[in-house]
Amino acid sequence: MIIHSLLDTDLYKFTMMQVVLHHFPGARVEYRFKCRTPGVDLARHAAEIREEVRALCTLRFADNELAWLRSLRFIKSDFVDFLGLFQLNEKYIRITPLPAGELEIRIEGPWLHTIPFEIPVLAIINEVYFRNTQPHPDFAEGRARMHTKIAQLQQAGLEDLKIADYGTRRRFSRDWQEEVIRTLSTQLGAVAPVAAATARAPQLAGTSNVLYAMKLGLIPLGTMAHEYLQACQALGSRLRDSQIYGFEMWAREYRGDLGIALSDVYGMNAFLRDFDLYFCKLFDGARHDSGDPFQWGERMLAHYQAHRVDPRTKSLIFSDMLTVPRTIQLYRRFHGRCQLAFGIGTHLTNDLGYEPLQIVIKMVRCNDQPVAKLSDTPAKNMCEDEHYLAYLRQVFGIEQT
Repeated sequence: MIIHSLLDTDLYKFTMMQVVLHHFPGARVEYRFKCRTPGVDLARHAAEIREEVRALCTLRFADNELAWLRSLRFIKSDFVDFLGLFQLNEKYIRITPLPAGELEIRIEGPWLHTIPFEIPVLAIINEVYFRNTQPHPDFAEGRARMHTKIAQLQQAGLEDLKIADYGTRRRFSRDWQEEVIRTLSTQLGAVAPVAAATARAPQLAGTSNVLYAMKLGLIPLGTMAHEYLQACQALGSRLRDSQIYGFEMWAREYRGDLGIALSDVYGMNAFLRDFDLYFCKLFDGARHDSGDPFQWGERMLAHYQAHRVDPRTKSLIFSDMLTVPRTIQLYRRFHGRCQLAFGIGTHLTNDLGYEPLQIVIKMVRCNDQPVAKLSDTPAKNMCEDEHYLAYLRQVFGIEQT
């Protein structure tokens, strides 16, 4: 069994799920799986993946897990009570092998009851694939690569550079992710939930994985994902205002906590049009997840300055396909000009010398209406309805790329 705990997922699944419970409990959604890596035969593993998902659907939250969630400032008591009754239902997910090695996965049902599927299902697909294609993994190579990364991060002048593990959904395996996090925590030092004096400033800011945050005493990290703002296309009163509506509902739920806005559901231009003085002041910063990160960072800093907001009081979060060398380049460009954070995924948890899978599960419908993501990286766009995609571009003034 690959997934042993329902906490073995990213924090933003819980933060979004709480918003859904309190504001959109009746919403119904559909998600689709996509493998962006060409030539990969996942269909042959469909039965094994299905069995792992069936085991996932038997899990319940343990009392100590619920108590830990309840200790988080932004998690509300009634949401923890709901999780105490929660269990994933296999009837909401269909896994079908297709010709040419493709794998179709559809998740359909109440948003509140399907939102936790994404991360563990992606982790299952990865681990099933790699344990079949790489039955004797070269962990020595993985450890050597990891120690090279650590040495790069410990160079002089990088003492304030902090990274976080964002690698659950594309990890090589559950055990390898835990080893990576433990090694980084030991070698780099971890930022503790309660500040403590250390000889060297810790460089591991935390992890998006809730289970390992609990087990290893790390800070859990995450706010919102694309699906939240996508769903708001069907939940708000006017499509053009859906991004504004999503940010306002988020602020209503968290009252200043978890104040990082995701910037690329409609592209950077549309984001900046909506992210006005009110949101510049209300949110702590923004997260980059597509397009050129250096251009994005410069545009964000200029945007804050144009709204008379000191960028040094705001955080820029970089999380798009980061490597350690790219992270260091970004740090050197923006250090001292704003607050910085870096979430590294695949490059940390799936770097043993094998080509990692580029796999995603994205929302495609909400309340029987198409929803879409219009990324600054066109390959990351996700929508099943080309007519709706064209309409969305027209509404938000987005040119075809």
